[in-house]
Amino acid sequence: MKQRSSSVTVLNSGDVLGPVVRARRKSQSLRIDDAAALLGVSVDLMSRLENGQGSVRLDKAMAVLDGLGLALMVLPKEHPWVREAETALRTSHPGPQP
Repeated sequence: MKQRSSSVTVLNSGDVLGPVVRARRKSQSLRIDDAAALLGVSVDLMSRLENGQGSVRLDKAMAVLDGLGLALMVLPKEHPWVREAETALRTSHPGPQP
C-alpha cells in the first residue's frame, strides 16, 4: 500500500464522501472490483458510494471507510478541528464555499 494521506475532509454535503473514498482506494492501487471483494461489499455499492448516486446504508459505508483505513468523526461545528479544516479548505481552494 502507498503512503497514507493525513488530509482532513469536512463533509458538508452528501457528494463529498465519494471522491475521498475513490482517492483513498486509488492511493492503495486497488481497482474498484478488488476493493469491493476485499471489503466484503458489492461493486455496485462501491460505485454508488464513490459516485454519490443512490443510497448506501451507514453500516456499509462505515465498513468501506474502515477497510480503506479511513475514520468518520462527528464533531460539533464549532469544534476547533472543524474550523481548522474549513480554514485550510478555504486557503487551498479560494472562491465561494458552500
